[in-house]
Amino acid sequence: VQLVESGGGLVQPGGSLRLSCAASGFSFSRYAMNWYRQAPGKGRELVAQITDAGTKTNYVDSVKGRFTISRDNDKNTVYLQMTSLKPEDTAVYYCNARRWDSYWGQGTQVTVSS
Repeated sequence: VQLVESGGGLVQPGGSLRLSCAASGFSFSRYAMNWYRQAPGKGRELVAQITDAGTKTNYVDSVKGRFTISRDNDKNTVYLQMTSLKPEDTAVYYCNARRWDSYWGQGTQVTVSS
């Protein structure tokens, strides 16, 4: 099983990034997918969720209207489009697959700074 995140980096406040998470080794289309983040000195926070078919999404209040989670089950990939980024969005972002078991990626750093 592998979840490989990409797309992180340094961006100025107000900018955008798109994170990708490529999955392999399990039945991707049967799993709900989540994006978490962990800022320095803080616990891991659930940011966005999407159901296995991609029909329902959910977001933490702090990112509603700015972040969009989506998935392509043909490509075994989940995305997180992030816009209007703020310094408080700075964190390591993790991809998570969940059914009755759970898999994690290694994380990708997002830094929002001028």
